[in-house]
Amino acid sequence: MSELSINTTQNVKINFISASVGERMLAYFVDLLIKIAYGIVVWMVFFYLLNIDRLFKNLDNWSVMAIIFFMYFPIMVYSITLESIFEGQTIGKKISKIKVVKIDGYQAGFGDYLMRWFFRLIDITILNGIIALITVISSKQGQRLGDMVAGTAVITLKNKINISHTILEEIGEAYVPTYPLVIKLSDNDMRIIKETFQKADVKNDHETIRKLVSKIESVTGIKNQSGNDKDFLRIVLKDYNFYTQNM
Repeated sequence: MSELSINTTQNVKINFISASVGERMLAYFVDLLIKIAYGIVVWMVFFYLLNIDRLFKNLDNWSVMAIIFFMYFPIMVYSITLESIFEGQTIGKKISKIKVVKIDGYQAGFGDYLMRWFFRLIDITILNGIIALITVISSKQGQRLGDMVAGTAVITLKNKINISHTILEEIGEAYVPTYPLVIKLSDNDMRIIKETFQKADVKNDHETIRKLVSKIESVTGIKNQSGNDKDFLRIVLKDYNFYTQNM
């Protein structure tokens, strides 16, 4: 598995782990089983219970093909429909805990899913997925052709994390918060703040830390009372956890 860096619209770099070939294959076969199950149910209902094939005797070939196409159309649009509804996931992807994302930090949209779906013909249908397998393995970001064209990647949601990788902060029972206005921020804001601060702190990147403090002050109306930018950010993180855990 390779690491995928995504620059968000806030110009913050977030690292994800691209989904492994095994995870993608698991998702593919789960979705395939669902499609097969649907096809079997349709065949049993229309051809076994309703005997629709008797109607076909009175129709021309084009009409018969149109009816069959209509009945099995959901199988054709299965992936693009579910990815659009569930924001980059099909049932198979949910089970294997992977997701389609844009590599530029934006939320993937219908056009992106459509492009990936269209290229399935080349990636998966032709040569039974050999092309997709080769491109995913050889690509630095684990992309198949459809991903490359759409500017997307498939990431795993099963990253091994500890408290340092989350928005959580260890605070004692006697902790007294300083900045009530931190509740104006969201969980996603705090995740970005914490990740950016941790990386800048390791590199002693004082400019990034200063910009981060200024951004927090402008968005929330909080004023740094500690006199130290790093201490201010640590307090903001702890205060947010205090207020959200006790709301």
